[in-house]
Amino acid sequence: MTIWDEIKESFKEGSALTRLIYINLGIFLVIRLLNVFFFLSEKQFTLLDWLSLPADFETLASRPWTLVTYMFLHFDFLHILFNLLWLFWMGQIFMQYFDQQKLVVIYLLGGIIGGLVYIAGFNYFPVFQEVVTDSRLLGASASIIAIVLVLAVYAPNHPVNIVLVGEVKMKFIALISVLLYIIGISSTNAGGNLAHLGGAFAGIIYALQLRHNSKTGKESKGIFSSLNILKSKPKVKVSYKRPANEIEYNREKNLEKEHMNQILEKISKSGYDSLSKEEKEFLFKMGK
Repeated sequence: MTIWDEIKESFKEGSALTRLIYINLGIFLVIRLLNVFFFLSEKQFTLLDWLSLPADFETLASRPWTLVTYMFLHFDFLHILFNLLWLFWMGQIFMQYFDQQKLVVIYLLGGIIGGLVYIAGFNYFPVFQEVVTDSRLLGASASIIAIVLVLAVYAPNHPVNIVLVGEVKMKFIALISVLLYIIGISSTNAGGNLAHLGGAFAGIIYALQLRHNSKTGKESKGIFSSLNILKSKPKVKVSYKRPANEIEYNREKNLEKEHMNQILEKISKSGYDSLSKEEKEFLFKMGK
């Protein structure tokens, strides 16, 4: 199997989080390689401008797709490095509580609301009038902070281990992030920080909806509920007694699904006999 085949299989069989990371990374590599080609050809590289989100209404009207494409677009290496690390870290925690579809929904919703807040801010506040026509937004940060805020509202006391700091609760990570974004509006990245705050707002609203639905027993549905491109198909149906605590129930459900997928993957590669006694018992239990 070639490297390309392994990448395609990993994308096909991977989780929604894996696919989001692959899409961001793939677009970054294509953009940078094309940029080298245009540089050597002494031609102007305009693709980045056609995919990033403009603040100017007239330009946006001719490029409406940028409200979606910008949230998968990166150009600087450190920008995508930190965003993908942050996405992987927070995405793993998110999937302990929620399913993959909700991860895709909040990623897109956070990016869209973040983009709209960026556009509104640059057109409403007089301080940005001189730069609004030339301003562009790109990056997944608004989508990622939306994921963080969902966790902060839904599971505020979830512990997160930070290097050189120690264990910090999710609510404090979100609070510090939002405060830094507010302070950062007066910096050189005003547009980015406005988008971050929009993503944070989207995360709060979505988390409150999820909490309300969990109390009323309703399933969360929205305009993104039919998306399948980033959602991997479930490999097994699992039924078990529901814990009293809704948050713990969601967490246990996703952990068991992840463990089941690992066992099924092991069977496909090495056969049933390669399973340990505990894995066979778990498989038998879930098959009831």
